[in-house]
Amino acid sequence: MTTSIPLVDLRAQFDEIATEVREGIDGVMATTAFIGGPQVSAFESEYAAFVGTKHCIGVGNGTDALEMAFRAVGVGPGAEVVVPANTFIATAEAVVRAGGAPVFVDVRPDTLLLDPTQLEQALSTRTRAVAPVSLFGQVAEIEQIERVIGDRPITVVEDAAQSQGAERLGQRSGAFGRVAATSFYPGKNLGAAGDAGAVTTDDDDLARAVRLMGAHGCERKYDHESFGFNSRLDTLQAVVLSAKLRRLKDWNARRAEAAARYDELLAGIPEVRTPITARGNAHVWHLYVVRMRDRDRALAALHAAGIGAGIHYPVPVHLTRAFAGLGGGVGAHPVAEAAAGQILSLPLHPHLTSAQQERVVDVLRGALG
Repeated sequence: MTTSIPLVDLRAQFDEIATEVREGIDGVMATTAFIGGPQVSAFESEYAAFVGTKHCIGVGNGTDALEMAFRAVGVGPGAEVVVPANTFIATAEAVVRAGGAPVFVDVRPDTLLLDPTQLEQALSTRTRAVAPVSLFGQVAEIEQIERVIGDRPITVVEDAAQSQGAERLGQRSGAFGRVAATSFYPGKNLGAAGDAGAVTTDDDDLARAVRLMGAHGCERKYDHESFGFNSRLDTLQAVVLSAKLRRLKDWNARRAEAAARYDELLAGIPEVRTPITARGNAHVWHLYVVRMRDRDRALAALHAAGIGAGIHYPVPVHLTRAFAGLGGGVGAHPVAEAAAGQILSLPLHPHLTSAQQERVVDVLRGALG
């Protein structure tokens, strides 16, 4: 019987933190501080220190975090936000939820991150923000993006949902731009036991605006200063996140070791193009994304062998039915479109063994041979 190799092994992660989490949950149950308990503020302080920002505001999920960040910097009706065509749909979705309109740009052919050379033509007098996505585990070239923006009144909002712990030029993801948003969806490098997210910033006014927004617009109960909604980090999720955050540096190091091992194992398969790390980046390998012409055949073979490979993402956002008419249609962003038919995410997580990786590569080699 073939042993299953998951894309990400959440069971192994939980086994490592189980005792600590259960003790923390027992404490929450004993005090019944389910909303806004001390564990929430403790995690927010820990994560802000980890990222290197003054503030961290825990929210309900990563999409809310993006929407709240966009709203806080003034995105609303009539505003445009530049978004890479190669990203999860939530980046563009959050723009629409804030009342704005996404403007898609193509990505670099090597890293598949937002291409700064494509940015100038996407900017207009209506552009309120640019949302570089630190995708697959490495930070976008944000300093080059800021150079293109120049002195125009446009805010950089980093989408850091896939890059907890990643660095660019010595600065950690989540600390770029005026504000950043991240997701703690369970499969992330730092994942909760359910939905959760956060906004990070050094800006006191932005931090207060986001915190008010997620608490029905009030700092004190029933004193509603502004329109808001309900998006707060659950206390039980804060317990899980604090336990995992203490291990994140080690887990990211293990991911990097596994990525390097894949590089070696795949070196003898000319049909497979291994991922590129941009100069100046410290990659945390949220995903190990290879490219090949016979992707669908390889994916079918891996699945048949019980190997949990995936595609991130099979359709560029501008070609999804949800955004039909906004992205210019087929041919508008050729790099992202070509990559969508070639990319394949191989299993990668902190508990992946070398034997499992060898099995993955053996099946891949057989499918392409």
